[in-house]
Amino acid sequence: MNKSENRRGDGFITAVAVGGFLIVVGLVFALNPDLWQRIVNFFNDITTARFPFGGATSSIALPAPENPFAHIALYNAVFQFDMGFGVVQLLVLALRVWTRSRINRVAESLGDVIFWLGAALLVNIFLLKGTQAGWFEYWAALIIVVGISFIGRGLVYFVKRK
Repeated sequence: MNKSENRRGDGFITAVAVGGFLIVVGLVFALNPDLWQRIVNFFNDITTARFPFGGATSSIALPAPENPFAHIALYNAVFQFDMGFGVVQLLVLALRVWTRSRINRVAESLGDVIFWLGAALLVNIFLLKGTQAGWFEYWAALIIVVGISFIGRGLVYFVKRK
């Protein structure tokens, strides 16, 4: 495949990704008709919460919803988005492998799949508990998923070198 064909394939795949994103956003809003109000309510509920840090007697103030359980429906919409966009990214990855896209594009797509599906899993595990602890655990675990995503990208480069 020459460079011109590869660029056309990448353009098509990018169009699929953008179209998939818009479809997922539309579906999430269609499945959750009062989603915009839930988002507004969530941001109105944000306050600072004390989080233990560095020892039993010290803590730091971090942003968190005052009543995390009140936002379960919003967290469910976030789960729907993460899962839907993760599936779109999985399709994009398959298309990139099938069309033999440049290695950096394949690596990026694998990292995106890991991130979005990992984020969906974390919403399901932590945010849907509806607790302050779950809120903070989600963000800590999300940082770990970002790291795993970068490792996944690096593995693509490593495998390609062999």
